[in-house]
Amino acid sequence: MSAPGRPEPIDPDVDLHVPAQRAETAGGAKWPVLAVISAGGALGASARYGLALAWPTHAGGFPWSTLLINVLGCALIGVLMPLISEGGRGAHHLVRPFLGVGVLGGFTTFSTYAVEVARLLARRQPGLAMVYAAGTLLGALGAVCLAAGATRRVLAARAGAEREVRT
Repeated sequence: MSAPGRPEPIDPDVDLHVPAQRAETAGGAKWPVLAVISAGGALGASARYGLALAWPTHAGGFPWSTLLINVLGCALIGVLMPLISEGGRGAHHLVRPFLGVGVLGGFTTFSTYAVEVARLLARRQPGLAMVYAAGTLLGALGAVCLAAGATRRVLAARAGAEREVRT
């Protein structure tokens, strides 16, 4: 609760000013949401673990697998969000928590990224640590922006083609 006269704090992961999103976590409705987030998180974390096993970071090596995982996960988020929430499209209310928060939240690993930056610094490789830190940030932001933009263009082209067919 906030003090009288002050606005309620807003959770950055959910637009609480949107009644439909506030309702998804109210009362008993929160249990299905938490269940799909948990299931999705297990799937996403398992996929990340499998990729890290397939492409391990060797002692003293550059953490390429974590960089790839985070950039790929952000690109997939950039595809997902326009598909399920823009242009009048509406997905089932559990799709976003399952895929976005659960699967892709479990797949991406910014905590491992932070640990790997710290390891590079501990190995007295500050230049490489900064390249990795900045590269991950720029790669992740670039991936989500490019993927979202490309997805929006494809959806707009499909919508235009569908309008032409109807006329």
